[in-house]
Amino acid sequence: MFLGMPRPLRIEYPGAAYHVMARGNQGRSVFADAVDRKRFLETLAEACEKTGWFIHAYVLMDNHYHLLVETPEANLVTGMKWLQGTYTQRYNRRHGVFGHLFQGRYKAVVVDAGSPNYLETVSTYIHLNPARAGLIQIGQERLKRYRWSSYPWYLSRECPAWLKRETVLGSLRLQPGDRRGYEAYVEGRVLELGMKAGRKDLEEKWKSLRRGWYLGEAAFLAKLEEWLVSAGQGRRHESHSGPAREAHDVAAAERRLRQGLKALNLSASALAGLPKGAPEKVALAWWLRRQTTVSLRWVGERLGVGHYTRVTQAVSRMNRKPARKLRQFRESLLKLEAQNAPPPGDEYKVSFF
Repeated sequence: MFLGMPRPLRIEYPGAAYHVMARGNQGRSVFADAVDRKRFLETLAEACEKTGWFIHAYVLMDNHYHLLVETPEANLVTGMKWLQGTYTQRYNRRHGVFGHLFQGRYKAVVVDAGSPNYLETVSTYIHLNPARAGLIQIGQERLKRYRWSSYPWYLSRECPAWLKRETVLGSLRLQPGDRRGYEAYVEGRVLELGMKAGRKDLEEKWKSLRRGWYLGEAAFLAKLEEWLVSAGQGRRHESHSGPAREAHDVAAAERRLRQGLKALNLSASALAGLPKGAPEKVALAWWLRRQTTVSLRWVGERLGVGHYTRVTQAVSRMNRKPARKLRQFRESLLKLEAQNAPPPGDEYKVSFF
């Protein structure tokens, strides 16, 4: 029986910021003309009014769009469901078509809004999309010539109430309303794109934004990993997918490993010094396979037991008739399993869409 594709895990919390991107179904256009683009922005404005969102930057391309969105409430999923669903209905009604407009599920990269560098990185990436796509002639045309992004609004005296410019300007140490300063900054990045070395540097800077699931400092990642472990408890593993789930799996395994080491009165450094077939490593390999969903290869490399087939052998030994020392370790770990504390509170919540 087909149960559908696993859904990507969405991290939601009050004040979160995201780089959101959605493409047209099968790569097709989601904006046929200027009327569609205006209709999408009207729908986005309605979504912001309904959800309390702020948009820091946006760009509408032919077959996709980008948003840098801040959610004062933890409501990205409900807001995106309304935004894309409502726009799809309006697009289909206008063009006399039916069916899905967008391809699969939108991508949402969580951004460390507490660090100005990352807001600058995302907003610049979004605003430079038309230049990257060759929609302006670099060196001959100004980026503001492209109408369908928030960049022209940054150069205007006024802007929509839902567009929040001061945060991005502040990330560049510009005063609110410093239109000339922002234009000089952005047009400078456009000229960089026109040079081979400059484009290479910018693309390298944007790599994690385009391929990753979060953008932030190590402390921000640690906070997200803690949330992923607690949010994933009690949920079917197959119900979510993608890089965030992989991070959840590894974070959960690291947490269980720390617990297991403590139960066996063993330090991480002492573990590393043990031989590959040490009883402690056998017991911990069994524990990690029992408690987490990380791969055999990950367990083998993390515990230093050699080839991943040794992990399978360790599990088999523990499940059959382990020797006395292994039985003692198993009892200690099973006791820990029974005593595991309930997950933390729900300041962060898990959502699927």
